Amino acid sequence: MGVRDSDADGPGRRRQLLVTEEGRLDAVLAAAYPDLSRARVQRLIANGHVLVDGAPARKSTYVHEGAEVAVTLPDTPREATPSGLSLPVLYEDDHVLAIDKPAGLLVHDAPAEPCAPSVAAWFVEHCPSEAAAFDVERPGIVHRLDKHTSGVLLLAKTPAAQTGLSAAFEARETHKQYLALCDGIPQRDRAVIDADIGRSHADRRRMAVASDGRSAQTEYEVLSAARERSLVLAKPLTGRTHQIRVHLAAIGAPVAGDELYGRGPGPRHLLHAWRLTVPHPAGGELTVTAPLPRDMLAAIDDAGFAAQAAPYAEPVTPTRTEATA
Repeated sequence: MGVRDSDADGPGRRRQLLVTEEGRLDAVLAAAYPDLSRARVQRLIANGHVLVDGAPARKSTYVHEGAEVAVTLPDTPREATPSGLSLPVLYEDDHVLAIDKPAGLLVHDAPAEPCAPSVAAWFVEHCPSEAAAFDVERPGIVHRLDKHTSGVLLLAKTPAAQTGLSAAFEARETHKQYLALCDGIPQRDRAVIDADIGRSHADRRRMAVASDGRSAQTEYEVLSAARERSLVLAKPLTGRTHQIRVHLAAIGAPVAGDELYGRGPGPRHLLHAWRLTVPHPAGGELTVTAPLPRDMLAAIDDAGFAAQAAPYAEPVTPTRTEATA
């Protein structure tokens, strides 16, 4: 579900999109714009604010590659539930903000938890003047982490940065590295898992390896393994929902504590977004690292992998390379 954005925008402005990967209209738009919830996309479509090739469409309209989609975002009043949070800031400049998201925190509000604290609500409080330029529902959001996944989360501080970074994530111009403590040991020490992922027909909460799913690849390396447990460094090459969790489960090494795909139960699944590299909106590349949190370090130590995890537990200064001519 991909689109190319050809026009920066703000509330009340128009977004021009060119479909590069076909799918349902509401799904394509929700995937392209993390700042818009699926529910809001569907409301925009129902209220006639979305045109496909110049004509109104339904949320279920199937859009093909090359279709032109126009979205108008009407101005909306800003309201946000106070977060009451204090989050570790890993990096901040005039364009972007990177935090170390703790496990258990939503990136944005969800239908099942409409009043729960979220990163989006925290952003409104931490950067009120910058957040005022964004849509009320998901200010600054350019990518997501699952609720119980900890680690690096990047936010945009301007609409232009949000547009550019959202496009970079969609175009796979970012590089992500995760640490996972797994129940089970992959057969190969390193490999690329190439298995399509789609919504499970048996349980709509779950994703699954499916022949009719969307292309998904995850590179991994086993850092240590013993007694049917392993410490794995995973690098998702695509960005499907629950991708690392689904892929590791598919090769017999589900993330420890994962109630959906693993052997659970646990306080949370032990998956951590350790490092993120993105094109910086002002040029060059930005790399931000979040050291392993205490709960994962304790579990890794119990598994006997403390020495192998040590390099990933140390704070690392963010780096930004300058743009080349």
